Amino acid sequence: MARIIDGKKISAAVRAEIAERAEKLKEESGVTPGLAVILVGDDPASKVYVRNKGRACAETGLYSVTVELPAETTEEALLAKIRELCEDEKIHGILVQLPLPPHIREQAVLDAIPPEKDVDAFHPENVGHVMIGDYRLLPCTPAGVMKMLEIENIPVAGKECVVIGRSNIVGKPMAMLLLHANGTVTVCHSRTKNLAEVTRRADILVSAVGKAGFVTADMVKEGAVVIDVGMNRNAEGKLCGDVDFGPVSEKAEAITPVPGGVGVMTITMLLENTVRAAEAFVRAGRT
Repeated sequence: MARIIDGKKISAAVRAEIAERAEKLKEESGVTPGLAVILVGDDPASKVYVRNKGRACAETGLYSVTVELPAETTEEALLAKIRELCEDEKIHGILVQLPLPPHIREQAVLDAIPPEKDVDAFHPENVGHVMIGDYRLLPCTPAGVMKMLEIENIPVAGKECVVIGRSNIVGKPMAMLLLHANGTVTVCHSRTKNLAEVTRRADILVSAVGKAGFVTADMVKEGAVVIDVGMNRNAEGKLCGDVDFGPVSEKAEAITPVPGGVGVMTITMLLENTVRAAEAFVRAGRT
C-alpha cells in the first residue's frame, strides 16, 4: 500500500513558515504582504476558491482584499480596476480568478498585471523566467507539487518523470520545474500514442487532465510516485482526482489523495508568492 503524501500536513508546516516571514517583514519594515483577488461573475466554484484564499491570508497574517464584479463588467472596467490595484502600495500580489466571462479576453487581463505583482505567474515575462530557470514567482500548483516532493524527500534528479497534460497553468510549467530539478521529463497529451506504455516508464507520474479515474493501475509502474492534480466530481458527485486511487495505491510507492493532496498546496504557494513579492518590494526600497 502506498505512502500517503499528506497535503494538509505539509501545507500547515509551510504556512507556519510563511506566517513567520510575514511577521518578520512587518516588524522590520512596517510592510504587511497584501493580496488582491478579483472575481468577475458568480461562478460557485470560483466563489469558494476566493473565500478560501481570503481565509488563508487571515490565518497567516497577510492583508487581503477581494474585489467582486458583476458578470457584465466590461473588459475596460476590469483593466481599470487592475491598474488601480497596481498603484496601491499595500497590494503586492494581484490575482484575477479564472475563468472569466467570454466577452473578456483572458490574455489581455493577464498581460495587465505587472510581473512583480503577478502571484499566479501567468504573465508572459514570468512564464519566460520559468522556462529559463531564473524565476522569481512560480505557478502555484506546480510549485506546490515540487514543495511536496522536497518535503517528502522524493528526489527528482535522474528520475523518469511523466506529466499527463499540457496546459499553461499546470502541465507545461510542471514539466519545466521537473526538468530544472534534473528529471528526465516526458509530456503526454490527447495525441500521445500508446499512453500507458509511456506512463509505465515513470518513476514520478503527474496527472493533470481533469478526468475522473483517468489513470488506472495498468498505467502505473510498481513503486512509482503518483501525483494527482485533478479536481473532479465522480458519478455520485463526490470530489475525486484523475487517479483511480484504490487500485493505483496498491502499486505506487507514494501517492497524493484528492481531496487533501495537491489542492491545498496551491493556495499555500499563492501565499508564498505574495510574501515573496512583498519582500522584493521592500528590497527595492519602495516603502
